[in-house]
Amino acid sequence: MKEFKTLFFFLRLPISISLVGHGLVRIPKLQTFTEGMVKSMEKSAIPEVLITPFGYILPFLEAIVGIALLIGFKPKLTIYAAISLMTILIFGSSSVENWTAIEAQLLHCLYLFVLLWFYVKNSREENQPLV
Repeated sequence: MKEFKTLFFFLRLPISISLVGHGLVRIPKLQTFTEGMVKSMEKSAIPEVLITPFGYILPFLEAIVGIALLIGFKPKLTIYAAISLMTILIFGSSSVENWTAIEAQLLHCLYLFVLLWFYVKNSREENQPLV
């Protein structure tokens, strides 16, 4: 069991740091980040009334999910939250045809899926429902 905990920590470490980093570097410049997001989404069908609050919330969500994943808080739930967040980002990126961003977001999703698979296959909760 100790080996699993160590392996799982090091497997989730890179994606956790990525999420925490995305969030924490944006928080000090929250207004600038949000304005940039609104500008980049101008040609999207998504209304600005949704983009603006999401821009203010996103860095905090990224940081919280990243920290939760880093400390191992409810791993399955946290991984599901991270995949859900990435899915929202993919939807936004696809609405403005930002294929480069989608590639990075899909890579995050794939990594998170592998992390979830590893957790489910190797944890003591293997026979428990996934949520």
